[in-house]
Amino acid sequence: MPPRALLASYRRLFAAPGATAFTLAGLLGRLALSMNGVSLVVLLAERRGSYALAGTVSAAGLATGAIGMPLLGRLVDRYGQSRVAVPAALYNAVPLAALLLCVRLGAPDWTLYACWAACAAAPNLGGMARARWAHLHRDDPAARHLANSFEQALDELCFMAGPVLATLLCTTLAPEAGLLTAGTLGTAGALLFAAQRRTEPPLPARAAAGQRHGSPLRAPGLRVLALTFLATGMVFGATEVTTVAYTDALGHKAAAGPLLALVAAGSCVAGLLFGLLTPRRAPGVRFLLGAAAMAGVLLLPLAARLGGAGLAVLGAALFAAGTATAPTMVTGMTLVQELLPQRQFNEGMAVAVAGIVVGISAGAALAGTLAEHAPPGTGYALPAGAAALALLIALAGRRHLRAPGARENAERVVSASV
Repeated sequence: MPPRALLASYRRLFAAPGATAFTLAGLLGRLALSMNGVSLVVLLAERRGSYALAGTVSAAGLATGAIGMPLLGRLVDRYGQSRVAVPAALYNAVPLAALLLCVRLGAPDWTLYACWAACAAAPNLGGMARARWAHLHRDDPAARHLANSFEQALDELCFMAGPVLATLLCTTLAPEAGLLTAGTLGTAGALLFAAQRRTEPPLPARAAAGQRHGSPLRAPGLRVLALTFLATGMVFGATEVTTVAYTDALGHKAAAGPLLALVAAGSCVAGLLFGLLTPRRAPGVRFLLGAAAMAGVLLLPLAARLGGAGLAVLGAALFAAGTATAPTMVTGMTLVQELLPQRQFNEGMAVAVAGIVVGISAGAALAGTLAEHAPPGTGYALPAGAAALALLIALAGRRHLRAPGARENAERVVSASV
């Protein structure tokens, strides 16, 4: 499809007043998030000389983030996006600055874990943006599908540009430049996003009344999605650390950013095209098909490594590997919105993202260990195995993802816990 026709297809999303403003503001914060992983790995590998340390420090922060995000999501559902995002963004800048100071002063390793673990209050701007789209197009399922696809493409666009920008800053200016820039962009983006009040979803009546509700994990389908996203997160974390370490071992560390950008580019293109398709199968079936495709294409980077291919072939394999992740993620977020009542949208999406975050932490830690003790590139076996695990989990829980009226069922499940 020509680029002009593609843009025209998505243009109708922005007919709603304020949609462009909150999208651009959220883009800054999400770009910062995409810079954090590579920036931290490069910083600690350069200043402390250990990929294993970089991987485990990253894992510590992502693990605490997995706890913090659902809690923030619950607060957002109860008090509103702006009232939560502003203090969270301001708080999160403090431990980030402390981490940079500890690295600069040569503080003990435990201080790095403490500072990075404290960065657990970053607002989930992607989930908040999806909640806004769901409210703006609450009576138009086709527009919600298009919006979810667009949001996933934005995520991938950020994860395409973020590693490149982070690598460039860390290798040309200073190892600290990546995290410093990410912290500035993240805080500014969250504050600007929170300022867009006219597109903020209103609080549901029960939330406004201060009534308590049970955890969204009481819905079996969300548990299946969270576990599947956990395995998918392992794909992301292992791919990122393995690629950085592999290119470093080959003497081409600066190539890590462009290679990781190719993964995101494949997913971005696939997400935009997927949004143009009219869904003809149930979301649960589409989710299974996406997981199966992801398990297949994630074998390509491993095959390129085992075959001794050069960086160009590896880049093509990573691009192809990225094409199956976006449809899976788009459909997964659509399922979250169908499985949960509106008053738990933000918490439910935060739980899904938390699953990804836990997976990223596990994948990063495992890949960092392999990079230290195994031949270069061996870590590409990890994302292939994690994608296969995601498919197995989705298959095992498929009956919880396909029942019609799932959202009404979720209402009854959650209400029963009140």
